Amino acid sequence: MSMNTPRGFRLHIGLFGRRNVGKSSVLNMITRQQVSIVSEFAGTTTDPVEKPMELLPLGPVLFIDTAGLDDVGALGELRVKKTIQVFDRTDLGVIVVAAGDWGDFEQHILDELKGRNIPVVVIFNKSDIALPSADLQDRLAAAKARIVKVIAASSDPAVNGLADVRQALLDAAPSEFVDNPSILGDLVPSGQMAVLVVPIDKEAPKGRLILPQVQSIRDLLDNDAYCVVVKERELRAALEMLKRPPALVVTDSQAFLRVAADTPPEIPMTGFSILFARFKGDLAEMVRGAVAIERLKSGSRILIAESCSHHPISDDIGRVKIPRWLTQYVGGKLDIVHVQGHDFPTTDEGLAGYELVIHCGGCMWNRREMLSRILRCRRAGVPITNYGLTIAYSLGIFERALSPFPGALEAYRLALAGDTPKES
Repeated sequence: MSMNTPRGFRLHIGLFGRRNVGKSSVLNMITRQQVSIVSEFAGTTTDPVEKPMELLPLGPVLFIDTAGLDDVGALGELRVKKTIQVFDRTDLGVIVVAAGDWGDFEQHILDELKGRNIPVVVIFNKSDIALPSADLQDRLAAAKARIVKVIAASSDPAVNGLADVRQALLDAAPSEFVDNPSILGDLVPSGQMAVLVVPIDKEAPKGRLILPQVQSIRDLLDNDAYCVVVKERELRAALEMLKRPPALVVTDSQAFLRVAADTPPEIPMTGFSILFARFKGDLAEMVRGAVAIERLKSGSRILIAESCSHHPISDDIGRVKIPRWLTQYVGGKLDIVHVQGHDFPTTDEGLAGYELVIHCGGCMWNRREMLSRILRCRRAGVPITNYGLTIAYSLGIFERALSPFPGALEAYRLALAGDTPKES
C-alpha cells in the first residue's frame, strides 16, 4: 500500500498523556519529521495532529498526537474533549510518561484503553533523567502493556530508543492489521467473477470512481478473482454475454431496484454499502437496526450520520434520497437530523430521543471507530443501520440484498419474530 492509502485502512495510533511529557517529541522521533510543534511550555498541542506514514513491516498507519488530558481552563476543556474523541478511533494506544512519573492520571488512561480492549504501549520519555521503578514495570507487564524507555529529544538513533519504539508498536498491533479482513474474498472464490454495477452520476467525480468501488475492485484482484464493471443500464446485456453466471453482483444502493430486476434470482446480489456494513462494522447488528424502520411513524426522530464532510449535491443520497424513500415507506413526515465527521453524540443522553441512527458506509474510517458508534448506540438502546440496508429495506428488496449473507438473513428473521440474540 502507498502513502495514498485511505485513512480507513490505516492502523490508528493515538498518543496520550499529560501536557509537556514529550508526546510531540516522541511523534517527531518516530516519523523523523517535525510533525508537531515542540515547546517547553505546556499545552503547545491544541487539536489532534494526524500524521500518515508507512511503518514497515506493518504497513500504513496514522499517528494522532493529542493535547494533554490534564489541560485546564475553558479552552483546555475543549481541547480535552477533542482528545477524548480520539479514544473512539484508536486501534493502538501509546501513553507517554516523563521521567518515570506514573500516577493516578496515567493509570486512568491505561484503564480507559484496556477497558476498550485497545492494546497499549507505555513510552517512558526523558529516561536519562529518571527511570520507572521495577515495581511499576512489573504492574504494567501484568496489565499486558509493552514498555519502552526513550530520550525523544535526542536525534541519535543509537541512544534515543527509536528502534525499540518501532518494535513495540509492531508487537502490539492488533492481528487484524497484520492479516486484513477481506471485502469480497469469501464471497467470490479465486478464479471466479463478480459483476460490479457502478452508476455514473453527480456523486461520481469525473475521471474517478467512489472509494468503496475502487476498494472492492482491488480486493477482488488481491484474492485472485476478477470482475466486470458496468453501468446499471448495461447489466442485462453483460450478464447475457457471460459464458457462466458470476458468483456475485454488487451494485450501488441507489440502483437497487433496476439491478434486482435485471439479475436472475439464482445469482446472489448485494450493494457496496452492505458489504461495508460487514467490512467496517457489524452487519448482523445493522440488519437488526434496519428492522426498526417498521416501527417508524410520522414525526419519528432519525439521526443520519456521515463519516466524511462533503458539499451536498441537489439529489444527495443522505439528505434527499434516503429521507424521500423513508417518508414514502412510513407514509408521513419524519424529523431528520444530519451530522458529519466526528460530530456524533458522545453520550447516551445525546442519543436519547432518536428512534433510529442511519450511518453511511464509513469507507473513510477504520473499523474500530465504526464499531465504537455501533456499541454506543447499543448501550443507549438506539438501533443503528446504514445507507444501503435502509435503501434495500425501504424499497422492499431487503432479503434479496442479504442473499449472500446467511447469518445476516437469520438475524433479520429473528428480529422480525421479536427474538433477541444472546450477547457474544
